[in-house]
Amino acid sequence: MSAAISPKTFDFLNKLAKNNNRDWFNENKSLYTDSQQNVIEFLEELIQEMSGFDEELSKIDAKKSLFRIYRDTRFSKDKSPYKTNFGASLGMGKGSQKGGYYLHLEPGKSFIAGGIYMPESAVLKTVRKEISLYGDDFLKIINNKDFKKYFPEMDQDDKLVKVPQGFEKDDPMAEYLKLKSFIVIYYLQNDEVMDKNAIKNITKIFKIMKPMNDFLNAPFQ
Repeated sequence: MSAAISPKTFDFLNKLAKNNNRDWFNENKSLYTDSQQNVIEFLEELIQEMSGFDEELSKIDAKKSLFRIYRDTRFSKDKSPYKTNFGASLGMGKGSQKGGYYLHLEPGKSFIAGGIYMPESAVLKTVRKEISLYGDDFLKIINNKDFKKYFPEMDQDDKLVKVPQGFEKDDPMAEYLKLKSFIVIYYLQNDEVMDKNAIKNITKIFKIMKPMNDFLNAPFQ
């Protein structure tokens, strides 16, 4: 039987959200370790399935792809010690300099994402040049019927007001050149990740992201 996210995993995350303190967490450590294991098994199967369309993913270790549940509170006003989600980077995450995939599991707020998140300035400039030079190719990918079905538009968070230096103000791709990240997101219902066909269904959506990732990664091959 295919792996799926257990209702118990979301039950743990809901309880953690209401009891986000070290005493409760330590008293319920077994709930965390069971949930973590459930997510790792899900990721192992997901990575294997996704490797069918992207061989690079076969190199990813499911356990290492999973972000720590412990929050870094040094520079945050919110001193809650734990995240209330499980997040996994499948070649994508803050600091990653290439297009990849991301899975976020949180009751009522789960999603999958693809693209490049907050790349360093040199990488960002190179990607912008690629979009400016090959705008028609980029638009063909993101306006594809299947792509549009799941990703009506790219994530617009943290967008520049003006076209960045080095590019023409009237560049046909101006709105995309203002982006600081090149991300698409698809939100998942709880039952979508608990479904027995979750792996196949999620893999299908990730596969639709691949041409965009290929475009974003092309200048660095």
